[in-house]
Amino acid sequence: MSELLDFIKPFIALIGVISFLVFLISLVSVPWLVAKIPEDYFLHHKRKKTLPVKRAAWVRYLALKLARNTLGLILLTAGFFMLFIPGQGLLTMVMGLVLMDYPGKYALEKKIISYPVVIKGLNWLRSKANKPPLRNQ
Repeated sequence: MSELLDFIKPFIALIGVISFLVFLISLVSVPWLVAKIPEDYFLHHKRKKTLPVKRAAWVRYLALKLARNTLGLILLTAGFFMLFIPGQGLLTMVMGLVLMDYPGKYALEKKIISYPVVIKGLNWLRSKANKPPLRNQ
């Protein structure tokens, strides 16, 4: 039994360090990302598609899309495990879902933003960054 405990201890410490780093990164990244949302983002019925015009830009576009989805999947998986171990599980899962592309994402975002407490919190963060409030209706 003590051999198993000796084997697990380094992993617990590593998980604790990773959890703390994710928490610090979220403290910095969430306000910055909220400030980057255009104020009229939630007014449209469908998400506007922006595709690169130049042919050479497609490689960069696809590489960025692959990197975002991979990072989102990693964060989603890590957040799920953090539900059972110390860490910011729900916040990490939300960050993963925001990064990933999947069908119905925009509808889910509009549903979440429709809650008054959510829009109030996001607009508070935007006011700290001197950005106009988000409009959702």
